[in-house]
Amino acid sequence: MTENRRVVERHGCIVCGKTYDLLVVYRPDGQLLDWTVTSPGGRRVAESSRPLVACDTHPPEKIQAAYAKRYAGRQPKEEEDD
Repeated sequence: MTENRRVVERHGCIVCGKTYDLLVVYRPDGQLLDWTVTSPGGRRVAESSRPLVACDTHPPEKIQAAYAKRYAGRQPKEEEDD
């Protein structure tokens, strides 16, 4: 049985481009399983198909606008309340 693959990836904020480290977990077949932001000041942007990050300082409206501009025709899933 093969194990999931864990990778540290660097991604830029979807709004301003500031870089953050993400711990991303892929299934053995390469499909994205989960991810988390490991750098301070960043937060996960809810999206099921790819890891996205945004600065904690950006309001949700700016994040949604940047997402809509970058990924036209798709809307991110609503973030779950923690």
